[in-house]
Amino acid sequence: MAKSFLYRLFGAGKIPEHLAAQLKGEGILLLDEGVKGSVTYIDFRAPGRYSNWRRQWYTASIALTEVRLMGLRYSQTIIDVPLTDERIRSMQFSLEESDTLLVAFDPALFHKDWSGKIEYRFRTEQAQLFLDKLLERAV
Repeated sequence: MAKSFLYRLFGAGKIPEHLAAQLKGEGILLLDEGVKGSVTYIDFRAPGRYSNWRRQWYTASIALTEVRLMGLRYSQTIIDVPLTDERIRSMQFSLEESDTLLVAFDPALFHKDWSGKIEYRFRTEQAQLFLDKLLERAV
């Protein structure tokens, strides 16, 4: 699967060097950068923000190490959950089609004053591998 246009042109969706070094130290199991990603907010409520349904597209990267699952939107961290954290068991991992990993959860897991549902999608050839490893290690 080809990397996104913004990744090929500007490097958008590349893991920053300092973070890449951290991930290498943790033992990278799977990693994919410059993939197409999206976030969907469903019945989402947060202070000053609300949305019944809204989707945003971006260039993403996703990494699974021996220690944690990390997802980035451009270079901003959107998912950073240790595999030993109890909250990861409340997150739902699945495939959409054969090339899209879906990570869905209630944002109240991480922010007490947020509610609704957040769905992150990462379109990667390694989606099945990510799902298998996550289910093996985190659930």
